[in-house]
Amino acid sequence: MQLDYVILGALSFGRYSGYDMRRMMEGGGRYLGYGVQLPQIYRRLGVLVERGLVEFEVDQRAGGPDAKVYSMTEAGRQALLEWARSPFEPSPRPMDSDFKLRFFFAGQLGRDIAIDIVRTELEYRLQHDRGSAEPPNPRTYDPQIPELDPDWARHIHTMAHEQGYASTAAYIAWLQLTLVRLESGRTC
Repeated sequence: MQLDYVILGALSFGRYSGYDMRRMMEGGGRYLGYGVQLPQIYRRLGVLVERGLVEFEVDQRAGGPDAKVYSMTEAGRQALLEWARSPFEPSPRPMDSDFKLRFFFAGQLGRDIAIDIVRTELEYRLQHDRGSAEPPNPRTYDPQIPELDPDWARHIHTMAHEQGYASTAAYIAWLQLTLVRLESGRTC
């Protein structure tokens, strides 16, 4: 499950309570495109503890409820590294959260891992998004309701397609720039 690796990835750079993980995901992590609710985090933490991938200590807090603070075990570290080094399979949807999560949480574990993920995503996008500049509008419309004006519908369909095409083109450009940056060894 993807959330397991989000949790393990977060724990790779610090000890957190479930609440702290949720705050991280709502803060800087919101751009990863992976929304999760606090009960989901706590359920998965319980499963990860049962599997021996995560452990916790109770942090007694004065004036407030005690908190479980989680850390990764050696088995959790091995599971995270195994996932990070496993082959990445791009999603048919461009800009899918699976890529962002893999790039962020697996890519942080090494330049070669990050390069492989970005290269795989870029090659997939270049192969599958060729020729998508042409709007997929039907040549004829057979409106089934009187409110549908075929000419107006064609305009709307074209504009929606152009937005998707422009977003995908910008995404591909970002992948290309990121790959060059990673391969050159530049860090910032």
